[in-house]
Amino acid sequence: MTAHPSSAEIVEGKCMTSRIGGSVASGFEEVRYEFERNFAGRGEIGAAVAAYWRGEKVVDLWGGRRSPWSGEPWNEDTMVVVMSTTKGLSAMTLAIANSRGWLDYDAPVARYWPEFAENGKGAVTVRQLLNHEAGLVLLDEELSIDTLADLDYLATILARQKPAWPPGSAHGYHTMTLGLYMQELIRHVDPQHRTLGQFFHEEIAEPLGIEFYIGLPSWIPGSRLAVLQQLSRARGLMALRYTPINITMRMIAPGTLLRRSFLGINFDWNDRRSYEVEVPAGNGVGTARAIARAYSAFAEGGAELGITRKTFEAITARPVIAGEKDVVLGVPSYFSLGFLRPGPSGFFGSSERSLGAPGAGGSFGFADPDAHLGFAYVMNKLDFYLENDPREKALREAVYRAIARQGARRRTVELTPSLV
Repeated sequence: MTAHPSSAEIVEGKCMTSRIGGSVASGFEEVRYEFERNFAGRGEIGAAVAAYWRGEKVVDLWGGRRSPWSGEPWNEDTMVVVMSTTKGLSAMTLAIANSRGWLDYDAPVARYWPEFAENGKGAVTVRQLLNHEAGLVLLDEELSIDTLADLDYLATILARQKPAWPPGSAHGYHTMTLGLYMQELIRHVDPQHRTLGQFFHEEIAEPLGIEFYIGLPSWIPGSRLAVLQQLSRARGLMALRYTPINITMRMIAPGTLLRRSFLGINFDWNDRRSYEVEVPAGNGVGTARAIARAYSAFAEGGAELGITRKTFEAITARPVIAGEKDVVLGVPSYFSLGFLRPGPSGFFGSSERSLGAPGAGGSFGFADPDAHLGFAYVMNKLDFYLENDPREKALREAVYRAIARQGARRRTVELTPSLV
């Protein structure tokens, strides 16, 4: 790995004074260049990016400011809330449960959680729930931090919820609710009845040696947490200049399913109390390094975490989608077993077997099994892109170009005849 302790370079005629730390492996220098360009020309405030290729860390960079309103640096151990990027890490816990025989993706949810059958949900399968097809986008009761901390009471709210559409007839992004239902599935099928956050910590984070929390421990100091520049209606209107109008309006206009799906959990995401409860669809806190390492385990088949071949084939299989368009987002989307999948358009990954989860504002983590790549990008300036945020996309594409060059070099070495 090539270390780069700081940066004050000229990038495309602009002085790059944001401090950059970390390292890249030989051949991956372009990723650092694009990371610097994010600060010089793409409005970055503070961020980190990491990539593991064939199980080895090849990119680990961080830089900028921990807060939009101060000069405190984003350090190696700075962590940030990653919104819905949390969903993919939560889905990993269910993949482990499936591998251990505790959970059948095609069984009714009510087999494991009988109360879930209320209000016509008795036939809803685990697969339909995790594919965002259950119609459980909204909740009839707004959730406070105290309610989220009372998991037994929360379970009664979730169980009695009536679907917004006939389950299995359509799909629509379950913005915040999906993780709460994942939580209850884990609590019901795990012989120890651990919370999803506890399960993730003990079965994924500790074995991999990573720092990512779903339910932030109180002992983590606030000085390690990045402060967000959050989304707002005013910023959304400005974003109409460069983002698809239909998506942005659904995010900021009152009454849309997308907007209403956020309102069930109405948090200030710069209040650490919002991190200390478990919201497995949206309040995971950690580093890019941690997310990339977790996805690297899945990019290599998941055996490191006990994922069986049958489970791995299930989570990487081509998704079968109910309905042409996502009725919440208003565009085609491809979710399967808790993960976002590339779909025919293939906006990420080298094949349809890739899986991951983006987060509101621009964060993204994914595994590409065919490229043997685990990748993650996190930041504290939230933007309005649904996918392909220019900051993240530039880094991701630079990683793939580096992998392609490495592959070309290997082929050249293999084809060069030996001298005897």
